[in-house]
Amino acid sequence: MGSDCSDGSKKFQALCEVIERLRSPEGCPWDKVQTLESVRTYVLEEAYEVVEAIDEKDMAKVKEELGDLLIQVIFLAQLCMDRGGFGIREVCEAATKKLVSRHPHVFGDRKARDAQEVLKRWEEYKRQEGRGLLDGVPKSLPALLMALRVSEKASRVGFDWPDVEGVWAKVMEEVGELKEAMDKKDNQMIEAEIGDVLFAIANVARKVGVDPETALRLMLLRFKKRFKYLEEEARRLGKDLSDMPLETLDSLWEEAKRSAL
Repeated sequence: MGSDCSDGSKKFQALCEVIERLRSPEGCPWDKVQTLESVRTYVLEEAYEVVEAIDEKDMAKVKEELGDLLIQVIFLAQLCMDRGGFGIREVCEAATKKLVSRHPHVFGDRKARDAQEVLKRWEEYKRQEGRGLLDGVPKSLPALLMALRVSEKASRVGFDWPDVEGVWAKVMEEVGELKEAMDKKDNQMIEAEIGDVLFAIANVARKVGVDPETALRLMLLRFKKRFKYLEEEARRLGKDLSDMPLETLDSLWEEAKRSAL
């Protein structure tokens, strides 16, 4: 396994200098007025675009989007330095220190049998730092991903179903409670029960080794492709989708599925 970090250090420095120039008094009017708060949405957008490129298996796009995400990281560090705080050097130093300290089985004399033992030790280090088991789960995560991370962490201390059958029974229980809430037309209870169903489904996904966030995102990409097929067929037939009977739409949908869309 090779690394181009040493060769890339000058290029990284050049990128840092470009961003520093953009933020300087002689720099870009837009970049100069940005704040941590104003650019946070761009960080999320760029991270999602990286994920989308990975899902599409487009490596040229992955490279481009990783660059865009790196720009956001360096830009945020520059904003902090401009406010009299830390810069990208301190960010890199802290990240390096964290990785080394949490991998004593690589950089020290401790041993780790497998990936699960490594994860357990990470949780131990966090508890030694005085952090709660779930404190490291960001509130800003997409809900299904948050459900996965919360349940993963809880399972590491034994708060879990013994097998997938137990979780599946919980799904059925929650679906029954949702039906009861719907029969009562209690909107507040319906919302709570839908949350319980989704959390139980996320745990089924965890038990079978599937990321529920990724599973849903990939399903939505398939849905978009199939729906586009419906739109194209409607245009070919000279019709509007809203005027076509549901039976015809269902038939076209099955055609799209058979076409591996």
